[in-house]
Amino acid sequence: MTKITHAVIPVAGFGTRMLPLSKSVPKELLPLGNRPAIHYVVAEAIAAGIKHIVLVGHAQKSAIENYFDMNAELDNQLRQKGKDELADSLNWLPEDVSISMIRQGQPLGLGHAVLAARPVIGANDFAVLLPDVVLDPFTTDMQQANLAFMVDEFADKGHSQILVSRVADADVHKYGIAKLSNAEDLQAIDDNHNSDSVDNLSFAVAGFVEKPKLADAPSRLAVVGRYVFSNHIFDYLENTTASVGGEIQLTDAIDALISQYGVNVTTMQGNSYDAGDMRSYMQAFIYFAKQQLNDND
Repeated sequence: MTKITHAVIPVAGFGTRMLPLSKSVPKELLPLGNRPAIHYVVAEAIAAGIKHIVLVGHAQKSAIENYFDMNAELDNQLRQKGKDELADSLNWLPEDVSISMIRQGQPLGLGHAVLAARPVIGANDFAVLLPDVVLDPFTTDMQQANLAFMVDEFADKGHSQILVSRVADADVHKYGIAKLSNAEDLQAIDDNHNSDSVDNLSFAVAGFVEKPKLADAPSRLAVVGRYVFSNHIFDYLENTTASVGGEIQLTDAIDALISQYGVNVTTMQGNSYDAGDMRSYMQAFIYFAKQQLNDND
């Protein structure tokens, strides 16, 4: 199959979990160290070979698009002052990478946000990266792990991929939890998790249970916020009726995709941070800042 070069990043949420920080600044632009959170998510996509990124937002999120655009006046001022290196660092997108922004319109959920990108994505298969989830770029080589692995697996096997990570028993109720098609695959995941060198692994998934009680959880594998989808997902989203909260749920379309074409989960290397939750965000900020300070020593 053709390698995936398109990605969708939904950025239309109001970030209510991050108030008051997100009242006037999009949560995606809140800093992690010396860069906004969305910077790391886009860099991850580019490292995996993505060439066209579609941001799905709303009218109050234009600052995100501006962050990735060139500010000619600022660029000229910096260069006139001999700060060419700083100017270059602000215009870091490769020439062969483009970023588009479209508006979701009505706030009808994650599934609806992904579907809104269809006119731009067209007939291409694509990745989805949730901007609230920032993967640790300091301990994992993004060129080799996670999204890049998922893209390669999709190209090789043709099955959509969903990134999962093992979570503690106490946190199972917070996430969508994967039910594997073959229960014996859980042992392979446990062995990999406990080994000295953790690898990305991919296994067929039978479905997901949303925020189950521990006793009802089919595994400890929680959805992280990275997806690689066959273009068929658009057809299922288009025919998905609104459910919880009047929203079109991405998980409903995934269930349909599983039944028709099969879907795999990919186990994650490294760590992830929920940049849309205040407590996790503050922990992530401290960690990212320390790493960057150490790099400058």
